[in-house]
Amino acid sequence: MKNLKVVTRIVQQLHLQLDGETVLVSAVDAERHRAFFASTENFIYSVDLPAPAQQPLQWSETSLDSNAEEVVLEPGDCIVAMDYLMEKESLLLGSSTGCLLLYNVDEKTTEVVGRLEGGVKAIASSPDGALISVTSGFGQLLVMTHDWEVMFETSLDPHSDSAGEINSPSCQIQSSISWRGDGKFFATLGGPDGSSQKLTIWERELGNMHSSLDTKAFIGASLDWMPSGAKVATTHDRKTEGKCPLIVFYEKNGLQRSYFCIDEPAEVVIQALKWSCNSELLAALISCSQYDVIKIWSCNNNHWYLKQELRYTKKEGVRFYWDPIKPMHLICWTLGGQVITHRFAWSTAVSETTIALVIDGSHVLVTPLSLGLMPPPMSLFHLSFPCAVNEVSFLSDNSKNYIAAYLSNGSLCLLVLPVADTWEEFEGSGISVDPCFSELTLINCMHLTWIDTHTLIGACCCSDACFSTPMMSSEASNLPEKHDSPFFIIEIELVCPEDSLLGSVCSSGWQARISKKMPLQSPVTGISRNPAKTGSAFIQLSGGRIVEYCSKVNLFRMSALVQVGEVGSDYSFPTSCPWMAAVLCHQNGIVRPLLVGLDDSGKLHAGKRLLSTNCSSFTFYTSAYGATEQVVTHLLVTTKQDLLFIVDINEIFLKNGQVTTDSHIRSHPRGKPSKDHITVWEKGAKLIGVLHGDEAAVIMQTTRGNLECIYPRKLVLVSIVQALVQGRFRDALDMVRRHRIDFNMIVDYCGWKVFIKSAVDFVKQINNLSHITEFVRSIKNENLSSKLYDTYISFPDQCATSVADTARSHDQLSDNKVTSVLMAIRKALEVQMEESSSRELCILTTLARSEPPLLEEALNRIKGIRELELLGVDDARRKLYPSAEESLKHLLWLTEPEAVFHAALGLYDLNLAAIVALNSQKDPKEFLPFLKSLECLPPAIMRYTVDLRLGRYEGALRNIVSAGNEYHEDCMKLLNANPQLFPLGLTLFIEPDKRHQILEAWGDQLSEEKCFGDAATTYQCCSSYQKSLKAYRACGDWRGVFTVAGLLKLTKEEILQLAHELCDEFQALGKPGDAARIALDYCSDVDRGVSYYITAREWEEALRVAYMHSRQDLVDTVRDAALDCAALLISEYQEGLLKVGKYLARYVAVRQRRLSLAAKLQSEDRFMDVEDDNISEVSTSFSEMSAYTTRSTKESSASVISSRASKSRGARRQKKGGKIRAGSPGEEMALVEHLQGMSLTSGALNELKSLLVVLIQLGKEEIARQVQLAGDNFEISQRAAVKLAEDTVPNDKIDENAHTLEHYMKMLRAHQPTDSETNCWRIKALSPPRSGAYSNSPE
Repeated sequence: MKNLKVVTRIVQQLHLQLDGETVLVSAVDAERHRAFFASTENFIYSVDLPAPAQQPLQWSETSLDSNAEEVVLEPGDCIVAMDYLMEKESLLLGSSTGCLLLYNVDEKTTEVVGRLEGGVKAIASSPDGALISVTSGFGQLLVMTHDWEVMFETSLDPHSDSAGEINSPSCQIQSSISWRGDGKFFATLGGPDGSSQKLTIWERELGNMHSSLDTKAFIGASLDWMPSGAKVATTHDRKTEGKCPLIVFYEKNGLQRSYFCIDEPAEVVIQALKWSCNSELLAALISCSQYDVIKIWSCNNNHWYLKQELRYTKKEGVRFYWDPIKPMHLICWTLGGQVITHRFAWSTAVSETTIALVIDGSHVLVTPLSLGLMPPPMSLFHLSFPCAVNEVSFLSDNSKNYIAAYLSNGSLCLLVLPVADTWEEFEGSGISVDPCFSELTLINCMHLTWIDTHTLIGACCCSDACFSTPMMSSEASNLPEKHDSPFFIIEIELVCPEDSLLGSVCSSGWQARISKKMPLQSPVTGISRNPAKTGSAFIQLSGGRIVEYCSKVNLFRMSALVQVGEVGSDYSFPTSCPWMAAVLCHQNGIVRPLLVGLDDSGKLHAGKRLLSTNCSSFTFYTSAYGATEQVVTHLLVTTKQDLLFIVDINEIFLKNGQVTTDSHIRSHPRGKPSKDHITVWEKGAKLIGVLHGDEAAVIMQTTRGNLECIYPRKLVLVSIVQALVQGRFRDALDMVRRHRIDFNMIVDYCGWKVFIKSAVDFVKQINNLSHITEFVRSIKNENLSSKLYDTYISFPDQCATSVADTARSHDQLSDNKVTSVLMAIRKALEVQMEESSSRELCILTTLARSEPPLLEEALNRIKGIRELELLGVDDARRKLYPSAEESLKHLLWLTEPEAVFHAALGLYDLNLAAIVALNSQKDPKEFLPFLKSLECLPPAIMRYTVDLRLGRYEGALRNIVSAGNEYHEDCMKLLNANPQLFPLGLTLFIEPDKRHQILEAWGDQLSEEKCFGDAATTYQCCSSYQKSLKAYRACGDWRGVFTVAGLLKLTKEEILQLAHELCDEFQALGKPGDAARIALDYCSDVDRGVSYYITAREWEEALRVAYMHSRQDLVDTVRDAALDCAALLISEYQEGLLKVGKYLARYVAVRQRRLSLAAKLQSEDRFMDVEDDNISEVSTSFSEMSAYTTRSTKESSASVISSRASKSRGARRQKKGGKIRAGSPGEEMALVEHLQGMSLTSGALNELKSLLVVLIQLGKEEIARQVQLAGDNFEISQRAAVKLAEDTVPNDKIDENAHTLEHYMKMLRAHQPTDSETNCWRIKALSPPRSGAYSNSPE
């Protein structure tokens, strides 16, 4: 659905040398973009054609700058054929007497290369320029190379027997030649004057005739082979039948493929046929009785549409050719030397309101796409005009649709149609439209645009082309004085007929006059109505400059030529954009116009901002519903890679317009799914329109012509959000159901706590119980919408509504989304909907879909219906409810039948349970014996049995307690099987003996669970002290043990024996400190206590006890143990210092090798193809395999020798880490982790400080100083190594001077605070001076 519009029309005039001289033939140099013309006086004119309108074109008042050179021929001889040879940069000329001349256009020299008898009729070079084909007037075909080597020579009709007749001068053969696009074949069409002609297909290499067509009534020498090679276009004459000529297409094998009628009188003659270089357009020059016309067709859906008709007078004698490299450029020239360059562009035939107006000759096919997709040539109805339509303009205003059509004869036709929703009455009909009454005729008018309901503006390309009759004085007074500029903007004032009625078709009686006319200095590329201002339009001049036209201002009294308002530079484009649109958008809360343009190279611009570099089509979408001003919200773009992007208009302003699709296309290859774009299903499909608002549809047309409508998920969600924000729940639900969006979107967008406030409105608007039931069944507890659709739309912050504010009944809403929403829906149903069977089933659905399902409440409702049925009540209200069986089946369909059966049991209604079991198709052998056994039990035991089966243990406990004392044993079994019931059991029993029994059982349960502390306390509550003492011993609480021993009134001997046993137990458990306290407090064994303290490394406490009891022998024992420990620590610290240096050196070496290898690979452009693991593996060849050994099981640090906990931690690390394998992928990080694991623990530091204090107290100050120095050196080196590794891991460079262990140790010592946590173990009296004191470093 597209129309062909004229973008620019540039008129140039050749300066002919002699009076009466006319132009005969032409040729074109595609490489240098120049044309050559030969005249009747044998002058060759060389002219430069207009450059592409990427830069502003300025008009020159002088005639066209052309070079004229005369070619000297024999008297009476003239040039009749000409072609440009690109290899020789020369023209090959053919004369009427048969001379072949080579004219060098740069050197201005002529060379005779040959002569043909009978004169030259046609010259055509092959597409690659390697061969030249020439035909003569005697029907001879000559094919030669560009070096004049003859490939073959033959007759145009080898099988003809009339060669002698043809060679006579009185009988001339008219012929034409056309090459196929690949140059492998060429076609000739020729025959004697006034007789039938023959079409022949020739092979390139050997000159063999590939196929020929029997002589038919071809018209003249009209022949052209489609550049794509599919078919050959010719013309057939049907004058004998009294019918108009046909354009017929043949295949390479000579068979007819298709044809179409040109819709002209039978007397017309088709003089020439030409394909555009992309095979998309076919142009024909037709000679009519009063004028010559160039018609341009395009084919789609196997139908040929007449898209443009350019009329010229017979006197002008127009000729034409297509630009060989620019498919939309048509160059026309007249006998008088006028050169007209038309630049065409395809424009969408679909208006902003999705009404298609497709031009097809004198008809305009009208289809409102909102009513149905009807691809041309089909349409809802059509408009008939007196002659071919060149341009259509559309305006929708309130309840009327205005259509203006510019015809090929210069007439203007106007039509007013009612609102599109009423057009179904026009289906299949045609509406005739009469031209406007006007005393003027518009010639060569372009870019016809409505600026209000009574005003049109357009662009014309010459000063006197607007008038075919004299103007009235009143009209002339409004126009400015004459200017030399050939480009004008005209304003046409329209007057509607007085008898037109609202809602009717008005297609005649219109009056039009030109009210204003304004000259411009450069051609107009496009005009778009300003949607923000009535009577205003944006005019794009050549080069992309934008000016604003205002109708209400008297512009023509200004002195400047450009009498329009310059708009801001943000509106102008950096280059000419044949496709331009002006729309309204929101920017910072202000409604303003936005201009978007697409140039020939596929760059999409919004003013100076580049939006895309590979755009093929674009359109706009607005999500507004029922808004008076259509403010667009999204820009839709298709790319040359056949991807559809949907861009939020706000992103264009927020990101300063850098919303290019190129980077995304590179990161997401075609075929891979992406939420950011849609892959177009067919190559070359383009956007033609959208359905705005809730429809959210995008209409695309494929290259074959068929229409496809898609619903992009992003636009659908935007329209749903718009409906939710406006409170249109019915529209939102309809879109959710139609497009299969998750129903949770309705609840999740604004938050379920906000939705439940609108539940009443939701139910009231929907008013369809089946839809509400479908919605209820789809609600999920999690926020699914934000997970599924957060890449398409942005969700607002969930409204923080308190539970108390949203609760509207005694049932306070919880934080459960499903339960809360369904409760609100259920209450709204009860209020808004009348009682009915469907309402009751919907309410049952809300109960069944709650989380957890409220099955008991649902069964109670069914039970109430069942009771009414049993009572035989037959009132009107009873008939509004479904039967109990129907309700039960509905509930069973929604939930698991087993869950419903259990819920019925939970109601203790055995009859209801039996009904549920029967309707759920359970086997009676399974449930009937069970129900009968329950029926025989006492009520309390029956309820207990049911609760026990359903796992409702609290209810079972209450029921068994209420059954009496004879079931107390069953009660205790229930408590022991379910320990969580013990607190409830204590509240249900008040008898002391039963409470003690429960407490003791509870304590036994805690003991089995290894909760000995709680068990001991529980035993004490029931005075079970023996079990309490055992529990305290089991948990290692020696204080509790001796306390309970006191409660048991044990003798001193029993307590002493207990103390000795505890000492042995705690020593075995690794708690020598606790064993020492027991030995001193309860056993009075000082030797044993001091020994335990030494084992626990509590040096200060051991020395204190020894001095407290004045035991010098124990003091000596403490001193000896401390000295041994000090010597071991010094040795271990020194060994650890060496290991730190060794591991750090290895780490630095590995890191440097990795970085050097990575740099080398990157320099060879292969770094991205090598994984980090491979880099580590390559470094294996450089590593020293003997660098590591298994980590020593010998205690290797103060933390290992000082604490059992640190020993176990070291064992776990060794078990987990194992060896550090040289050259392995994780070698670097393993080294760093190993260095971090060598740090001193807090327990080791405390024990170290205690040892230092005792050594000083025992007078071993020098040994204490050595221990502190060794520990300090080890700790500083370990911290420095870790710091160095952490600094170099994220960096890609290692400084050999800065990244050293010595440097980092100095930094740590210089910046180490004296009161830091790591410095608290040091004794200040043992600390040496700063300078030189810590000069020791690892080798």
